[in-house]
Amino acid sequence: MGFAQTLRSILLPVIDFFYPPFKRVMDLQTFRYAVCGGSNALLNLVIFFLAYNFIFKQEFIHIAGFDITRYIAAYIVALSISFPIGFILNKFIVFQQSNLESRVQLFRYGFVTATSILFDYLLLHLLVGYFQFWATPSQAFIIVILSLYSYLCQTYFTFKTVK
Repeated sequence: MGFAQTLRSILLPVIDFFYPPFKRVMDLQTFRYAVCGGSNALLNLVIFFLAYNFIFKQEFIHIAGFDITRYIAAYIVALSISFPIGFILNKFIVFQQSNLESRVQLFRYGFVTATSILFDYLLLHLLVGYFQFWATPSQAFIIVILSLYSYLCQTYFTFKTVK
């Protein structure tokens, strides 16, 4: 049994078990996206919190000749883990019917993620750097906004089914 089949055989029965109460509100694919995306977003937020509060102690981190704020450093750490996990979950669990080549899906997923990163970076700087809001609640709010954007892009662009 290959990786994709193993992943599906483990995760789909668990996710689908919880679907019946949501059947009236959303279709199965949207529910799977919400579960996988929500789980990955939660993982991202937990890693962000841990990195921001326990790994990066100084306000500015010096990396490869650049100074970055600790909230951006925490974001980079969280993204480096959540990006590959998100792609795998979307490809093998949520959008199994997509017939685009894997390299096209990965490129498009990367493009959507890059635009999300740009929006996240700008919004994080706005909320934390300019408005002085707390970093973790700001990141949580941004995740909700960008999840809606991401869902639309993943459904109609990254993992669409070509006839």
